[in-house]
Amino acid sequence: MKIEAIIRALPSEPVCQLPPLEFPKFGSGKVREIYDLGERILIIATDRISAFDVVLPAGIPGKGILLTQMSLFWFEKTAKLCENHLVPDHAEELHAVLENHPELEARSMLVEKLQPIPMEAVVRGYLSGSGWQGYRHTGKLFGQDVGSGLRESDRLPEPRFTPTSKATNGHDEPLSHAQSCDLIGTDRFQRIHQMSLRLYALGAEVALRAGLILADTKFEFGCDAEGREVLMDEIFTPDSSRLWPRNEFQPGRSQHAFDKQFVRDYLNTLAWDKSPPGPKLPDEVVRATQQRYVEALQRILASS
Repeated sequence: MKIEAIIRALPSEPVCQLPPLEFPKFGSGKVREIYDLGERILIIATDRISAFDVVLPAGIPGKGILLTQMSLFWFEKTAKLCENHLVPDHAEELHAVLENHPELEARSMLVEKLQPIPMEAVVRGYLSGSGWQGYRHTGKLFGQDVGSGLRESDRLPEPRFTPTSKATNGHDEPLSHAQSCDLIGTDRFQRIHQMSLRLYALGAEVALRAGLILADTKFEFGCDAEGREVLMDEIFTPDSSRLWPRNEFQPGRSQHAFDKQFVRDYLNTLAWDKSPPGPKLPDEVVRATQQRYVEALQRILASS
């Protein structure tokens, strides 16, 4: 979809619950609803937003559409580097499946059924977030030597692969490379490691053309019937990546970001213990968050 059509498709109110569908439910996540279509899966992104592993009571209008369209752009962009979970002829196949629900097409993906690999593939190009917090205390990036004297948001000497566990409940936990090999096997770990670095390099290059810095990102992989690693879930979205405006970049501090950090920063001003139920976001925070998602997608699509 072109950006004008995407913006026209954004609802005025968040779509946090989907209407009843004729497909059997496969699962429900913080943001997505998943339906079983036999050998395929239908993934529909709602407008729910989570922070600190808590789904907040009100969503961001059109967030599911914006995330889905950005992922579709990137899946097409990276297809030569890495096989992904989208079915062949995706747009036509999805249109046929959602013939009775055209209003859901822009927020949906039709994908192959895979066996998820229980490791988050995280690549960091800059020192931020939990990586910065750990570096301040240990002088290392999750046990990896990246040099001394680095400041918050500094560019790392080279991108680093810092995998985590894939928790079904609670927080993901950092994994060393040795722990990751024990978890998924050495050969599979090495393939995902190298694949993730190549994906990050491409994403960072395209982001720079769009005036953005891809500070870090995470990928998820699954196995197909032949045991091959396949990229799945989402890719280079504001929910899975830190994206910073290049013209405002200033190491030594936190950065203005096109991700959920804006919501987290607001929540950190409240007397909330980070447990359910989450607080309702003010209208101005909702609008500003939506605009960040829109602007990130506008910039990325304009660069292609």
